[in-house]
This record gives sequence, structure tokens and C-alpha cells, in this order.
Amino acid sequence: MSTFPTLDAWLTHLESAHPVGIDMGLTRIGKVRDAMELSFACPIVTVGGTNGKGSTCAIMESILLKAGYTVGCHTSPHLLAFNERARINGVNATDDELLPHFEAVEAARVSFPEPVSLTYFEFTTLAILHLFASRGLDAVILEVGLGGRLDAVNILDADCAIITSIDLDHMDYLGDTREKIAFEKAGIFRANRPAICADPVPPQTLIDHAQKIGADLWLFGRDFRYEGQAGSERQQWNCVGRTLKRSALAYPALRGANQLINTSAALAGLEALRDRLPVSAQDIRLGLANVELPGRFQVLPGKPSIILDVGHNPHAAAVLAQNLGNMGYFPFTYAVFGSMRDKDIAGVLAHVKGEIDHWCVTDLPTPRAASAEALEGLLRDAGVTDGADSSVTRFESPAEAFQDALKRASDNDRIVVFGSFYTVAGVMAYRKSQQH
Repeated sequence: MSTFPTLDAWLTHLESAHPVGIDMGLTRIGKVRDAMELSFACPIVTVGGTNGKGSTCAIMESILLKAGYTVGCHTSPHLLAFNERARINGVNATDDELLPHFEAVEAARVSFPEPVSLTYFEFTTLAILHLFASRGLDAVILEVGLGGRLDAVNILDADCAIITSIDLDHMDYLGDTREKIAFEKAGIFRANRPAICADPVPPQTLIDHAQKIGADLWLFGRDFRYEGQAGSERQQWNCVGRTLKRSALAYPALRGANQLINTSAALAGLEALRDRLPVSAQDIRLGLANVELPGRFQVLPGKPSIILDVGHNPHAAAVLAQNLGNMGYFPFTYAVFGSMRDKDIAGVLAHVKGEIDHWCVTDLPTPRAASAEALEGLLRDAGVTDGADSSVTRFESPAEAFQDALKRASDNDRIVVFGSFYTVAGVMAYRKSQQH
């Protein structure tokens, strides 16, 4: 049996073992799951959606931890270390904690007459689930990687499924309309179990699928909603569910206009599961005050203002532009921007270009990335010219683009780093290297 002595060696092996990065279908991974006898006694929550998945997972996890539960949370992708994908009680699993579970997946995979081939995401998801199952946790929260119906986390039947938002992304795999994408995402719903949709305008395909399978559909605006304004003097809001009203809530520690929708979805999920995972008003207060998630409109302390945002599709870019607009006045805004080439980059730029003066565009360390040259071309097409008040400059890495922005920005300016997990991760890694 081929096993590896370190987590890095495993991950390097998996990156090349099953060459198809995304290979839709649950037959292969289902066979390995059965061989591993993977099962959970605790409630499982799966969270899908175009944007807001990671935030919703983090909010739910934070509240449950404050309520004293033991919680496993699997999110993806990671920014700096693979271990971020497996959190137990709010702490990343160590390499040593993960290794035996990688070996368990490998043992199950090769136990068949014809060994089952697994993608990187399938293999690592199984390893993380096996780790969680071994811990006898009170709750497990799983972020869907892509879509829902055919995503690796959908090998488990969730006790509660949450869909945060539905927009156009990953169209090569999920379809080219919101209706098709919504159907794929609704694949995480289960009969007679709560299925929560926080998208204010859910496509009919999602509603039809929930009805067809007999899921207990909670719709935003009908079954749950939020009230209260960011402009209200007391900075408070209420979340109204089917049977519970949570009043006088503080804003979540995650910044940004869309976080009330994500929080409402998390609270609806907790209301739906309240017989098994009761939480108090105080647990919710503390959970919201303490939630952290790197790279989601994360404003770093100090000057110039630095904003990290992993948003990479037009829907996320519209929210980013709104959040930037709400920050007040800055003489100049510098952008460090890199993107995957399969994204609607022109759509992203259309939303944010009004907020940005100087563009530092960058190549990214993956063959899926658009080149800095291509990004510059799209910005030129969008009308960005070079002068005292606007510019486009190309760089080979996010770190170099960020260093250039830092050199040029004054203390009163701001730098926004966005467009991909890779862009944000490159700048985070550079900043970390400078702290030593």
C-alpha cells in the first residue's frame, strides 16, 4: 500500500494521482465511503451557494462553539495551509491528526479488486470526514465545493441544507443559467429535512426540486428574514424565523453588506435544528461578536487601509463595490487583482472599476489563471487609461503587485486585494514573511 510520511507528500501525490481536477459524479467516492463505513451520530449541516458559503459556515460554527458544542467544520479552498479545511472546535487540524485518516482513505480505495480513483477534493474530503467521525462530535458543518448534487460532501445526507446565493459561476460544470445552477445546488436537499434558501429571488427549479423530494423548504422573506438598518442609531437588527424572533442582535464581526443574509441563513438553520442543538440568545450574541474568516472583506488594521476579499464573480464583485463605497473617502484606491480565466472577468470589472484608480494586475501560480496581460487588455477595453489618476501595471506575482501598491499608496489611500483565493493567499503569504 503506498502511503506517505507527511501531509505535504500526500497532497503532492494527490495533485497528480487523479489528473482530472473536477470529475463529477458520486459513484466512485460512494464506494469508498461504504468501504470506510463512514457514519455520524450528530447533526450534519451542508452549506452550498455561489457566494457566502464560508461566512455562513463560520457564523454557525462560532455560535455552536459559544454554546459549548464540539464542532467539526470543513471548508474549501484554503488560503495558506491545507489544514484550514479541517477545523475541530475552531482550531485547524494538525498534520499528525490528519495523516491516519489519509491512510484510511487509501486503504479503503485500494481494497477493491480494481482500486477506485479519487480526485484531490474527493480524497481529502473523505479523510476530513473520517477524522470528524472519529471524534464523536456534537455537530458537523460541511461547505460544498462546487454545485451540490454531484459534490463530494453530498455523499452524506445532511440534517439541514443551506443555500446562500445563486449566481452565475462555474458555468462549464453547472450550466449557464441561474435555473440550471439552482437545480445543481438544490441537490443537497433531503426529504423531510430543512432546506434553507437565503437567495432573495430563488429560481423556480430550486423550489420545484424541494417540493418534488418533499424537503422542508425555508425561503428568505417567507419563512425567515432580517429587519433593521445599518444606519439605525443603535446598530442592531432582528432575525425573524418561523417560530423564533431573535431581537436586538449586534452586527456580525464579519464586515460587509451581505453578512446579514448569511447570518439569517445560519440562524434559520439553527432554528430548524433547535431540538437537537439548542442555542441561547447569549450564545448567538457571543458567536456573532467573535466570528472570524480571513479574506471576506477583511480590513487589516493600520495605514494605508488594506482590504482582502476572495470575491471572484460578478455577484461577489457587486457586493465588494458596495462595501468599498460604504467605507468613506480615500484619495486613491489601488487594486491588486488576479483571476481565473474561466470567470466572467469583464463582469467583475464592470462592478468595481468605479471604486478603483490604480490597477496592479498579476499572473497567478496556476495554469487556470488569466495572464496579467489578458487582465490589462480587459481593463483597457473597459476604458482604464494611464495618467496621474488612473493606471494599469502588470506583475508576475501577487506579492510583487502588492509591494508596488504599497510603495505608491499614501497613508490615506487604500489597497484592495481581490479576484481569487490565489491573489489573496499570495499577499497574505508575503505579509507573513515580512513579519519575521
